[in-house]
Amino acid sequence: MAYVAVTGGKEAIEQSLKLLEIFRQSKEDISVSCIKENMGLLVDKIMSEAGFYSEDYAALALKQCEGSVEEAVFLLRAYRSTLPRNYYSLPVDTGKMRILRRISAAFKDIPGGQILGPTYDYSHRLLDFSLMESNDTQKAQEPNEEAEKADGSDIHCSRVTDLLKEENLLEDVAEDNTPPFDVTSSLLTFPAPRSARLQTFARSDAGFLGGVAYSSMRGYGAVHPTVSELRSGYAEVCIPYPLDEEEEICIGEILVTEVEALVPSHTETDEEFDKMTLSGGYGLIFGRNENKAIAMSIADAGLETEGSTPSQDEEFVLTHGDCLEMSGFISHLKLPHYVTFQSKLDRVREKEDE
Repeated sequence: MAYVAVTGGKEAIEQSLKLLEIFRQSKEDISVSCIKENMGLLVDKIMSEAGFYSEDYAALALKQCEGSVEEAVFLLRAYRSTLPRNYYSLPVDTGKMRILRRISAAFKDIPGGQILGPTYDYSHRLLDFSLMESNDTQKAQEPNEEAEKADGSDIHCSRVTDLLKEENLLEDVAEDNTPPFDVTSSLLTFPAPRSARLQTFARSDAGFLGGVAYSSMRGYGAVHPTVSELRSGYAEVCIPYPLDEEEEICIGEILVTEVEALVPSHTETDEEFDKMTLSGGYGLIFGRNENKAIAMSIADAGLETEGSTPSQDEEFVLTHGDCLEMSGFISHLKLPHYVTFQSKLDRVREKEDE
């Protein structure tokens, strides 16, 4: 579609696209593999908000749009809509995850231990000026001592919430065998099923979701949780075996971050504290994306409570967090609005003439 109202019309747009290509071209070309290997957290963020798991295509989208998160998500979702859906995967068992990182803020000692893994949580947040120079040669020469110490075995751990279930401190949740609501093919209606909520949260803008969670914890809501368990690792994705649906076949594995957050079910008075039970919020995000996964669990728990705050308003939270719709609606203000604005001016002029 051309900007027909812009002077020059189609020709002006074509020149704009040529200028964009000039700005996008860098003196030192960066490869897709380089983006994927060195910008892993950004690639994970793009995959999460696009709802499309492909590190290569996420890196390609980032290269194509000069690192713009919104444009990269737009590109991936547009491409995703052209792909056929051949299978529906079976529920992923994250309890069998090959763990990279796994911590609990609720318990000091947990079965399997606290596994710190790769994280910036314990770094000093000081600029490392040595990174301004390439150190590829140094890395190639220095032996990787950690790799030499590792025995190559995978790490698997039971869930922390199992400890609470054994003491009957965690509320029982009725098993729900309802087929998941697919937000990519069906219109979201309210009240929305929890499966639709979780899908929408997983694709929501990380900043918006973090703001919702922050507002809830600061008092504009009813949720200030304790992270029972945060785990990040690789989970297998399986589908029914085409020749025998009672069997399953693993088609690969994906890197995910999972969070189970716990909040008291009721603590209105001191007398009720001794019979307090716990309920939880849940977050599951593509890649290493811990803050968003925690924010998702808080937002999930918040919508289970009743109140008048924004974080407890299902329609507000679910409809305003989609990064693509959010940026698209804001971006549309750059399109010509001459007719509507001139009509407003005409009405003002008529008032002035009266």
